[in-house]
Amino acid sequence: MAPPTPQPAQAQAGLGRLTGDSKLQFEGRFNEVKGKARDAYGRVIDGLDGLVEKAPAQYHESARKGLDFARRKPLLTTGIVAGLAILLGGVGRRR
Repeated sequence: MAPPTPQPAQAQAGLGRLTGDSKLQFEGRFNEVKGKARDAYGRVIDGLDGLVEKAPAQYHESARKGLDFARRKPLLTTGIVAGLAILLGGVGRRR
C-alpha cells in the first residue's frame, strides 16, 4: 500500500524544513492546523444539524436560525462559545 499523499499544508511545512525557511515552515504548519480546525468545526455543525431533527418541532425554526448563523460566521460563533465557556468556568470556581 502506498503512503498517503501529503496535503498542501504538510508539503509547505516540509519544504520549509528542507530549505531552512522558518516562515514557510510556520505558514505550512499554521495552514495545517487551520484546516483541521475547519474540518472539526464542520463535523460539529453537521452533528448539531442531526440533533435539530430530533428536537421538539417547536424548536426547529430557532435551532435552524442558530445553525445558519454558525455556518455564516464560524469565527464569531467560535468566539462566542469560547467566551461562554470561560464565563461558565469562572462561575463554577467562585463557589
